[in-house]
Amino acid sequence: MSPAALPLLRIPVGVVVERRRADSPWIDFVWRGAGVLPDEPEMAPWTVVREQAGTTLFYAGRATVDLYRSETARYRDNLASGAPSVWIVLTPSEGTWPYAVSAVTADPAEGEAFTEAGANLVEAVPMPEVLHRAIENFVAENHVETEFVKRERRRADPEALARRHREGGHE
Repeated sequence: MSPAALPLLRIPVGVVVERRRADSPWIDFVWRGAGVLPDEPEMAPWTVVREQAGTTLFYAGRATVDLYRSETARYRDNLASGAPSVWIVLTPSEGTWPYAVSAVTADPAEGEAFTEAGANLVEAVPMPEVLHRAIENFVAENHVETEFVKRERRRADPEALARRHREGGHE
């Protein structure tokens, strides 16, 4: 694996998942990522955090927010958006629980890319202040502004598009 593919910083977080009773004849519950906790709490995955009125919050497990030097522009844009978010990705599981935490990211493009697998549940949740400061420091230390260079198209060669006659008189 190339050094560029390795994250420069890994920030551990705990993932909170919400299970809400569904008002549907086809499913019993609706699941979604509800938030992230800075650091990892001292509890087992899928521990009930709170129950009230048909909604249960679970601590679903740990994840890391991996930060890469090549993505600092996207982190910076996320922080400047006015509502910085992290994206929780839950994938279907065959185990005791219907979903497993597969990723947490601060990169909006990566969060969107996870939606391409139709079975994933991807939820943008507010970024905790501690994570906000860590990412802000990472961007300040590692961002290198790159100049946008617009490429010029080559002009079409009209002779390349002309019909050519082959020798022997047949086209």
